[in-house]
Amino acid sequence: MNRTGGCRCGAVRYTLSAEPFAVRLCWCRDCQYWSTGNAAVNILVPRNAVRVDGELDGWDSMAESGNHMRRSFCPRCGTPMFSEARENAERMVIRVGTLDDATGIVPTTVIWTDSAPAWAPIDPALQAFPRQP
Repeated sequence: MNRTGGCRCGAVRYTLSAEPFAVRLCWCRDCQYWSTGNAAVNILVPRNAVRVDGELDGWDSMAESGNHMRRSFCPRCGTPMFSEARENAERMVIRVGTLDDATGIVPTTVIWTDSAPAWAPIDPALQAFPRQP
């Protein structure tokens, strides 16, 4: 099954040709910045199943987990698109909000709950981890 997605302005488009390994809400401080104060809704997918058309810009940083992260975004409209850890060459993260159709994408896990603000709505039905599982 193929899924498609892209940035808000349409300058970057992608095709995903595999099902996600995981659908997670992430409350790490980095994701809170990218999601303007909320948890990021992410799918974890095989890197080789993602084809990107268009130019991306990115920001490299060291995550709290110790991973060297590349956070990619559209340089035209600023839409956050992907996250990739240099230490995990097989997988990458796609921001769910960039999918053209997120039907069937349902979070099962919430991570980095230790970093969530006190007001954060953490669903008790989801498997929760205080940090990276």
